Amino acid sequence: MIRNRTHFDTKPPVEKRNESASEMADQSSNSPAREGMVTYCYLLLYIALSSGQIFFNKWVLSSKEINFPYPLGLTLLHMVFSSVLCFVLTKVLKILKVEDGMTLEIYTSSVIPIGAMFAMTLWLGNTAYLYISVAFAQMLKAVMPVAVFILGVAAGLEVMNTRMLMIMCLISFGVLVASYGEISINWVGVVYQMGGVVGEALRLIFMEILVKRKGLKLNPISMMYYVSPCRQNLDSLCSALCLLVPWVFLEKPKMDAQGTWTFHPLVLTLNSLCTFGLNLSVFLVIQHTSALTIRVAGVVKDWVVVLLSALLFADTKLTIINIFGYAIAIGGVAAYNNFKLKKEASRVNENPKPSLGQ
Repeated sequence: MIRNRTHFDTKPPVEKRNESASEMADQSSNSPAREGMVTYCYLLLYIALSSGQIFFNKWVLSSKEINFPYPLGLTLLHMVFSSVLCFVLTKVLKILKVEDGMTLEIYTSSVIPIGAMFAMTLWLGNTAYLYISVAFAQMLKAVMPVAVFILGVAAGLEVMNTRMLMIMCLISFGVLVASYGEISINWVGVVYQMGGVVGEALRLIFMEILVKRKGLKLNPISMMYYVSPCRQNLDSLCSALCLLVPWVFLEKPKMDAQGTWTFHPLVLTLNSLCTFGLNLSVFLVIQHTSALTIRVAGVVKDWVVVLLSALLFADTKLTIINIFGYAIAIGGVAAYNNFKLKKEASRVNENPKPSLGQ
């Protein structure tokens, strides 16, 4: 047996071990670089699609461009498009597999409230673009942590403390300064935008409450990770149904009266496809990075939108007070994200996962 093994092994054992070690070193050196490149590509894709979708929606809704001033109809089109595309990918082409197990209780207690709040957020947020600039709308979105925290305290999910109160005051002060610096402020648009912020905060709170009731404690970022884009087929369909009723009563009569049913099908199809691609990019970023990375990328995206909107749209006039106030608000948002992430990390350290040997 020893002679046969010696006969077939043409290289000494030491040399073979050296070659194996060098191959493993090459693989380990190439793998982090490759993963880093993929991660940066996903981050750039998310920032580009998120910023581009905001500008695309503004361009479609603007009376000076495509002139489709129907935010309800546009949002409804996005939801229907996502539902149909998810159905084709999962049921017809069967490219992606959807796990079964959706019950009536889960659908009524989880999908419907979250889908309704998601529809409300998109509807009110898109409507705000008819009255205020993209930059100012983005500045008002910085108050999101304040809305989430206040509703979280009311729902018993957050605890009021001095540090969080100071952070909330800092964010609110920054948004107020940015609003004071706005040249042409339209309070109708402000109300729509703040309504969209409240809708998004309620959606996050509902996700937190409903997941907690099922025995899990996930933050919204982790929740999005566990829900793949095509599993949102029911969620998108529910959002579409929630938008259909107000669209029939609010915008359909206007479209019938003005004869604007002959819109640009190619433009609206591309706009809906960008929305679906944006949702997909969010999950890709979350899957390949951490909660801190996605939140930092969101802050970078906000600044990109604010600065580029001043160059792309004539109704956007940034002032020094605008930029100063928004910088204060973003600083508060960064402090809030840092505080939440440290709190989550300490919770994980206090409750470590059991090892395989236990």
